[in-house]
Amino acid sequence: MSTAAPAERGPLGGVRVVELAGIGPGPFAAMLLADLGADVVRVDRPGGPGLGIDPAHDITNRNKRSIVVDLKSPAGAARVLDLAERADILVEGYRPGVAERLGVGPADCHARNPRLVYGRMTGWGQDGPLAERAGHDVSYIAVTGALGMIGRPGEPPAVPANLLGDYAGGSLYLVVGVLAALHHARATGTGQVVDAAIVDGTAHLSAMIHGMLSAGAWQDRRGANLLDGGCPYYGTYETADGGHMAVGALEERFSAEFLRLLGLDDLQGARSDLTRWPELRAAITARFRERTRAEWTALYADSDACVAPVLSLREAPHHPHLAARGTFTDHGGITQPAPAPRFSATPTAVRTGPALPGADTEAVARDWDIPALTGDDRPNPAAD
Repeated sequence: MSTAAPAERGPLGGVRVVELAGIGPGPFAAMLLADLGADVVRVDRPGGPGLGIDPAHDITNRNKRSIVVDLKSPAGAARVLDLAERADILVEGYRPGVAERLGVGPADCHARNPRLVYGRMTGWGQDGPLAERAGHDVSYIAVTGALGMIGRPGEPPAVPANLLGDYAGGSLYLVVGVLAALHHARATGTGQVVDAAIVDGTAHLSAMIHGMLSAGAWQDRRGANLLDGGCPYYGTYETADGGHMAVGALEERFSAEFLRLLGLDDLQGARSDLTRWPELRAAITARFRERTRAEWTALYADSDACVAPVLSLREAPHHPHLAARGTFTDHGGITQPAPAPRFSATPTAVRTGPALPGADTEAVARDWDIPALTGDDRPNPAAD
C-alpha cells in the first residue's frame, strides 16, 4: 500500500500510521512506531489534549506529523477515513464505543481499507465489567497484582511513575500487536483489530513471577522475595551523602565479590541462610552509610558485583556508559532518550522534534494525496 521509504528512516520506513490523538500510552506507542521509521500522522483535536504541557516539549510526539481535525464537524470523520484508506495502521485510545459513535470505528475504517490494522489502546480493554470506567496507570496495575509487589513490607506499595502500566503493559504490547497484525495483513490482505489493554499486558509481564509463585519460590507478599527487595543482596542502600546504590548481586560469585569489596567477607555464609538475612542487611546498610555515592561508585566501577549508583533523570545522560553509547541525545534543545532498539541495516534517529498541532496539514495532504485535509473544518453544533 505504501511506497518504501529510504533505509535511513528505520526498519518501518514506508509504513503509514494514523494516530487519533490521546494521552499516555497511545502517543508513546505511536512515537515508538515513528522512531522506527513509520510515517505517523497524529490527528489532533481542536484545543489539544488538555494535559497542560507545551507541545514543543512533548517528546512523545517527535518524529511525527500533525493535522487538526474536529471529529464533531460535518467533514471530520470523512477526513479520518480518507487517512485510514491510505494507512497501514491506525491507533486510537478512546473508551470503548467512542470511535464508533464518531464514525471512525473498525467497521467504518475496514469498509474503506480491509487491510488496515486497527489498534485500540485502553486500560481495561474493550469488554468486561470495567471497560466503560475511567482509570489511570495506577488503577490498572493495582488489580493485576503488579503494584502490590512493589515497596517495603509494612508500607503502602510504591508507585513506579506510569512506566509499568501505561508504557510497559500498554504501549509496548500495542506495538507488538500491531506489528504482528501488520505481518498478517501483508501476508493475507486482511486487517484486524488489536485490543491492547493495560491490565492484560501488565498481567502478562508477571508471567515469571506467577511461575515462581506456583513453584513455591515466591511469597505473595511485599519485600519477602529474591527480586522485590526482600533479599539483602538485591535492593538499594543509602550512602553517607544521602544518595543511593543499587545492588543486584544475585549469583553467588557476584555476591562474593560484592561483600568482599564492601569489607564484609565474614558474612559470606549469611547469603544462603534466610535466618541471617536481617543480620546481613543491617551490616550492608551500616557499611554503605560510611561513604558517599561517588566513593562507592568508584570502588565498584571495575567489578562484576552488579552494583550501580541510583541516578536522577538529569544525571542519567552523563553516566559514562550511557554517554559512550549515545543512549540519550539532544534535539532541538531537549535532552531525551534516543530511539531503541538499534538496527545494523536500518538505523533510527530523532529526525524531527515534537509535532505541533496542525503544523503539517499541507505536507500530509500532499504526501497522502488527500486535498480535502486543507479544506474548511467548521464545528457542527448538532454533534455536541
